[in-house]
Amino acid sequence: MPGFLRADGPVTGFEVLFVCTGNLHRSPVAERLLAAALPEPDFRVRSAGTEARPVPLDSVTRAIVDELGGYVREFTARRLDVGQIERADLVLGLERRHREAVVRLCPLALRRCFTLREFIRLMDRARAGTPREAVRLAASRRGLVVPAPGESDGIDDPVGAAPDVHRARALEVRDAVLTLAGILGR
Repeated sequence: MPGFLRADGPVTGFEVLFVCTGNLHRSPVAERLLAAALPEPDFRVRSAGTEARPVPLDSVTRAIVDELGGYVREFTARRLDVGQIERADLVLGLERRHREAVVRLCPLALRRCFTLREFIRLMDRARAGTPREAVRLAASRRGLVVPAPGESDGIDDPVGAAPDVHRARALEVRDAVLTLAGILGR
């Protein structure tokens, strides 16, 4: 995929960071599926968890990511830190509490931090020429677009649930990621 063109040349290396709690289900699914849709060098996609411990993906999540077309080898959960946030051009929490945790760690990230569904909602019917322009536009639309009720901006954590619930949550993530890829990859 070619880089986005600007007056001063192509934009490369736009980094997206997905954040959930354990970095074991939702954010790795989002990371690996967006990376498959928007590959490097134009995009770098990472994920982390607010309470993550360094463990590999479980077999259920690994099978689902593989089935949905993501690369699952060599994944170890990562705990969220300030450096990851500072490097990211766009930070997407899987629930509002993840977005809030990011902003508590790095207040300057507020204008580039959203929930995944919030970012998509803010960009509905909006056009941006570059991914960075999309982030600026989404931030400027906060307060202008009707907020989502309750926790509908989030995707529930399937931890401890049956495999069919894991799959259902992964499909929710996939659908949102495909929409996100369309927004960023224009």
